[in-house]
Amino acid sequence: MFTSRRSSSKTAAALLLVALALAVPAVAGIADQVGATFALMLQDVVDAFPPVDGLVVQVDGESLYLDLGKKNGVQPGQEFTVFRKGEVFYHPATGKPLGRYEDVPIEGQAPPKAEDGVRITRGRIRVAVVPPVDLTAGRADLRRVPFMLALQLDQTRRFQSADSGQVNEVLLNNKTKGEELLVRPDRAIALGKTLEVTGWLVPVLLERRGITYLDVTWISAVTGSALFSRRQALLRSEGSGEQRFPWEPRSED
Repeated sequence: MFTSRRSSSKTAAALLLVALALAVPAVAGIADQVGATFALMLQDVVDAFPPVDGLVVQVDGESLYLDLGKKNGVQPGQEFTVFRKGEVFYHPATGKPLGRYEDVPIEGQAPPKAEDGVRITRGRIRVAVVPPVDLTAGRADLRRVPFMLALQLDQTRRFQSADSGQVNEVLLNNKTKGEELLVRPDRAIALGKTLEVTGWLVPVLLERRGITYLDVTWISAVTGSALFSRRQALLRSEGSGEQRFPWEPRSED
């Protein structure tokens, strides 16, 4: 009798371990699914920041009319820098004109006017990716997600991502959660200055009618406003195993 019971207990324990072993990769694989899904959205993020230059053609109160349109890649939610052309500067040896100095309108100075220049920089745009907000019932390990998304952004050569470890440290030191940036423009601006970024990417996992979605929102670190948001059903990668960076702690740590 005792032998039979011990055998049954061992069998049950073995089955439990097998079940756990099968369950862990599925949960851990969510991070890879997020990365694969973001890859499908990445071109939309790049297209939201076309490197363009234009002019202010009219000012109507707080509204500026530009000489740019869809053919230039302009779309709702984009943020432009307004600048004013200053004096011409010359080559010190030849005396040939090389261009003009530029002044960026700031608070307390003259407001924008017609013939001012506008642009979305051609240089890399500095962005901070925050830890994902998980609004699903799952308890997936998503610690790798900011690193994965930041790497994808960097590989486009349009963006330069702040170090994800430093982003986490700044948020923790200021007792701020990533989702707070969606509703706290003051935090987005202040912490953006600390990290020297012009934008925040806030990824959110959510469920609707049994389907898990990845939602990403770009928050301006200059104005604190949400510039655009994209949502995509999470890709399924059946059988994907758990992948980790060599330095990353395990789930139970």
